[in-house]
Amino acid sequence: MEFNIPKKVEKLGEDIQPTELKYHHKRVGITKEFTFDAAHHLHCYEGKCKNLHGHTYKLVITVSGYVNDVGISVDFGDVKRIYEETIKAKLDHRYLNEVLPNMNTTAENMIVWIWEQLDVALEDEGMKKQGQRLEELVLYETPTSSASLKREWMVENDA
Repeated sequence: MEFNIPKKVEKLGEDIQPTELKYHHKRVGITKEFTFDAAHHLHCYEGKCKNLHGHTYKLVITVSGYVNDVGISVDFGDVKRIYEETIKAKLDHRYLNEVLPNMNTTAENMIVWIWEQLDVALEDEGMKKQGQRLEELVLYETPTSSASLKREWMVENDA
Protein backbone atom coordinates (compact mmCIF):
# COMPACT_ATOMS: atom_id res chain seq x y z
CA MET A 1 0.00 0.00 0.00
CA GLU A 2 1.30 3.39 -0.94
CA PHE A 3 0.82 6.37 1.36
CA ASN A 4 0.34 9.83 -0.12
CA ILE A 5 0.16 13.25 1.44
CA PRO A 6 -2.59 15.34 -0.16
CA LYS A 7 -1.20 18.16 -2.27
CA LYS A 8 -4.17 20.37 -1.51
CA VAL A 9 -7.01 20.41 1.00
CA GLU A 10 -10.40 20.49 -0.67
CA LYS A 11 -12.11 23.88 -0.26
CA LEU A 12 -15.83 24.49 -0.28
CA GLY A 13 -16.81 26.81 -3.12
CA GLU A 14 -13.65 26.06 -5.11
CA ASP A 15 -13.19 22.31 -5.33
CA ILE A 16 -16.67 21.25 -4.26
CA GLN A 17 -19.90 23.22 -4.38
CA PRO A 18 -22.55 23.32 -1.64
CA THR A 19 -25.03 21.64 -4.01
CA GLU A 20 -22.67 18.65 -4.28
CA LEU A 21 -22.52 17.89 -0.55
CA LYS A 22 -25.74 15.85 -0.65
CA TYR A 23 -24.92 12.77 -2.71
CA HIS A 24 -28.30 10.99 -2.55
CA HIS A 25 -31.82 11.02 -1.14
CA LYS A 26 -31.93 7.68 0.66
CA ARG A 27 -32.85 6.78 4.24
CA VAL A 28 -29.66 6.00 6.14
CA GLY A 29 -29.26 4.68 9.66
CA ILE A 30 -26.56 5.70 12.07
CA THR A 31 -25.63 3.70 15.15
CA LYS A 32 -24.14 4.86 18.43
CA GLU A 33 -23.21 2.82 21.50
CA PHE A 34 -23.38 3.86 25.14
CA THR A 35 -22.82 2.25 28.52
CA PHE A 36 -24.35 2.77 31.93
CA ASP A 37 -23.96 0.98 35.24
CA ALA A 38 -26.94 -0.03 37.34
CA ALA A 39 -28.13 -2.55 39.92
CA HIS A 40 -31.31 -4.60 39.97
CA HIS A 41 -32.85 -7.92 40.95
CA LEU A 42 -35.58 -10.04 39.44
CA HIS A 43 -38.83 -11.12 41.07
CA CYS A 44 -40.35 -14.60 40.66
CA TYR A 45 -37.10 -15.91 39.22
CA GLU A 46 -35.27 -18.89 40.66
CA GLY A 47 -31.68 -18.22 39.80
CA LYS A 48 -28.82 -16.00 40.83
CA CYS A 49 -30.50 -12.90 39.36
CA LYS A 50 -33.07 -12.93 42.16
CA ASN A 51 -30.26 -11.46 44.29
CA LEU A 52 -29.36 -7.79 44.09
CA HIS A 53 -26.52 -7.42 41.56
CA GLY A 54 -25.20 -4.98 39.00
CA HIS A 55 -24.31 -4.77 35.33
CA THR A 56 -22.47 -2.52 32.97
CA TYR A 57 -25.20 -2.27 30.36
CA LYS A 58 -24.39 -1.40 26.76
CA LEU A 59 -27.13 0.26 24.73
CA VAL A 60 -26.81 0.33 20.94
CA ILE A 61 -29.13 2.89 19.32
CA THR A 62 -29.84 3.02 15.59
CA VAL A 63 -31.71 6.06 14.24
CA SER A 64 -32.43 6.67 10.56
CA GLY A 65 -33.31 9.65 8.44
CA TYR A 66 -32.94 11.15 4.99
CA VAL A 67 -29.74 13.07 4.41
CA ASN A 68 -29.93 16.86 4.62
CA ASP A 69 -28.22 19.37 2.31
CA VAL A 70 -24.79 18.61 3.78
CA GLY A 71 -25.21 14.82 3.64
CA ILE A 72 -26.09 14.08 7.29
CA SER A 73 -29.10 11.92 8.14
CA VAL A 74 -28.85 12.10 11.94
CA ASP A 75 -26.21 14.00 13.92
CA PHE A 76 -24.26 11.66 16.23
CA GLY A 77 -24.06 14.52 18.73
CA ASP A 78 -27.86 14.79 18.87
CA VAL A 79 -28.17 11.06 19.58
CA LYS A 80 -25.58 11.34 22.36
CA ARG A 81 -27.30 14.33 23.95
CA ILE A 82 -30.72 12.67 23.81
CA TYR A 83 -29.34 9.46 25.31
CA GLU A 84 -27.61 11.32 28.13
CA GLU A 85 -30.66 13.44 28.99
CA THR A 86 -33.28 10.73 28.52
CA ILE A 87 -31.69 7.44 29.56
CA LYS A 88 -28.35 7.94 31.29
CA ALA A 89 -29.65 10.64 33.64
CA LYS A 90 -32.40 8.27 34.82
CA LEU A 91 -30.60 4.91 34.92
CA ASP A 92 -26.84 5.35 35.39
CA HIS A 93 -25.61 4.26 38.84
CA ARG A 94 -29.16 3.70 40.00
CA TYR A 95 -31.21 0.86 41.46
CA LEU A 96 -33.42 0.01 38.50
CA ASN A 97 -36.23 -1.53 40.57
CA GLU A 98 -36.63 1.89 42.18
CA VAL A 99 -36.41 4.20 39.15
CA LEU A 100 -38.23 2.24 36.42
CA PRO A 101 -42.02 1.81 36.35
CA ASN A 102 -43.37 -1.25 38.15
CA MET A 103 -41.97 -4.13 36.09
CA ASN A 104 -39.53 -6.94 36.43
CA THR A 105 -36.27 -5.27 35.41
CA THR A 106 -35.38 -7.77 32.69
CA ALA A 107 -33.55 -6.60 29.59
CA GLU A 108 -36.71 -7.48 27.62
CA ASN A 109 -38.84 -5.11 29.70
CA MET A 110 -36.21 -2.40 29.96
CA ILE A 111 -35.61 -2.16 26.23
CA VAL A 112 -39.29 -1.37 25.54
CA TRP A 113 -39.25 1.34 28.23
CA ILE A 114 -36.02 2.76 26.75
CA TRP A 115 -37.60 2.77 23.26
CA GLU A 116 -40.63 4.65 24.54
CA GLN A 117 -38.43 7.27 26.24
CA LEU A 118 -36.24 7.81 23.18
CA ASP A 119 -39.23 7.91 20.84
CA VAL A 120 -40.85 10.68 22.90
CA ALA A 121 -37.53 12.57 22.93
CA LEU A 122 -37.26 12.38 19.12
CA GLU A 123 -40.79 13.75 18.89
CA ASP A 124 -40.09 16.55 21.39
CA GLU A 125 -36.91 17.51 19.51
CA GLY A 126 -38.83 17.79 16.23
CA MET A 127 -36.70 15.06 14.72
CA LYS A 128 -39.64 12.83 13.80
CA LYS A 129 -41.15 15.71 11.78
CA GLN A 130 -37.87 15.77 9.82
CA GLY A 131 -38.25 12.05 9.02
CA GLN A 132 -35.85 10.74 11.64
CA ARG A 133 -36.93 7.65 13.56
CA LEU A 134 -35.70 4.89 15.84
CA GLU A 135 -34.91 1.75 13.88
CA GLU A 136 -33.35 -0.61 16.40
CA LEU A 137 -32.15 -0.90 19.97
CA VAL A 138 -29.92 -3.57 21.44
CA LEU A 139 -29.46 -3.69 25.21
CA TYR A 140 -26.55 -5.81 26.44
CA GLU A 141 -26.82 -6.93 30.03
CA THR A 142 -23.49 -8.75 29.75
CA PRO A 143 -20.99 -8.85 26.87
CA THR A 144 -22.71 -11.99 25.51
CA SER A 145 -26.38 -11.50 26.52
CA SER A 146 -28.67 -8.93 24.98
CA ALA A 147 -32.25 -8.04 24.12
CA SER A 148 -33.08 -6.39 20.81
CA LEU A 149 -36.01 -4.39 19.52
CA LYS A 150 -36.76 -3.29 15.97
CA ARG A 151 -39.10 -0.55 14.80
CA GLU A 152 -41.44 -2.95 13.02
CA TRP A 153 -41.89 -4.92 16.25
CA MET A 154 -43.07 -1.79 18.04
CA VAL A 155 -45.72 -1.04 15.41
CA GLU A 156 -46.94 -4.61 14.86
CA ASN A 157 -49.99 -5.79 16.70
CA ASP A 158 -49.28 -9.50 16.92
CA ALA A 159 -50.42 -10.06 20.52
